[in-house]
Amino acid sequence: MVFRDERWPDGTPSWVDLMVPDQAKAVAFYGGLFGWDVHRGGEETGFYGMAMLRGRPVAGIGQPPPGQDAPAVWTTYLAVSDVDKTAAAITEAGGQILMPVMEVMKEGRMAVAADPSGAVFGLWEDGNHIGTQVTALPGTPAWNECMSRDYPAAKAFYEQVFGYGFQDLSSDDFSYAVLLLDGRPVGGVGSLPASVPAEVPSNWSAYFWVADADASAAKVTELGGQVLGQPFDSPYGRQVRVADDQGVNFLIIAPNEQSGEPEGWEA
Repeated sequence: MVFRDERWPDGTPSWVDLMVPDQAKAVAFYGGLFGWDVHRGGEETGFYGMAMLRGRPVAGIGQPPPGQDAPAVWTTYLAVSDVDKTAAAITEAGGQILMPVMEVMKEGRMAVAADPSGAVFGLWEDGNHIGTQVTALPGTPAWNECMSRDYPAAKAFYEQVFGYGFQDLSSDDFSYAVLLLDGRPVGGVGSLPASVPAEVPSNWSAYFWVADADASAAKVTELGGQVLGQPFDSPYGRQVRVADDQGVNFLIIAPNEQSGEPEGWEA
């Protein structure tokens, strides 16, 4: 387990949050799966919930205001030191700003954007809230990646806007690269496989650490969610895609013999 008190470097996934029709239902599901203690804010926050582990924030859970229709989804936020400047760079690079820059009280400033192929992500310029403050513990974010319908365009876009370098992991039937900042891996970008139905758009996905991927997959089912495939081992851990009890997809991953435990790991 690692506590973080310093701001995340620009371009690093620093926060994830969930917007769903039924916040209380989500709180029960993720509390049961990850052990989160969710602190619900007041009316001035839109009753936004801060998911806590060891007394520190790891993710957010909210619901759209009455009368507003918003997709149920996990959103990955990339840290930026100047959200206005980054929003302009996104437009210049062929992306779109879906939610204009807004102040979030004294916590920070944010915007929501889409890359040229339609993958949606957030921007977070920290104020009082730097983002996730606990890592290397079950229930904390483990990885974020963009799976795109246009892999070359996605790579070019994120390189232009955020200055990423790339570690290519592609094979004959798989296109994927690790996103690097100063040589440090911070996320991934890949091509959606041909087997993925055409109606699935380009998207960012969030992974969360668990101690045991198989046991956590069984817990997902017990809590009313779905397991969307079989757990499998990779050099980075044992992982499986799942959906919560409101149909929102995410991934869980556990250390395995190939990956070893992340630095500071506490099961």
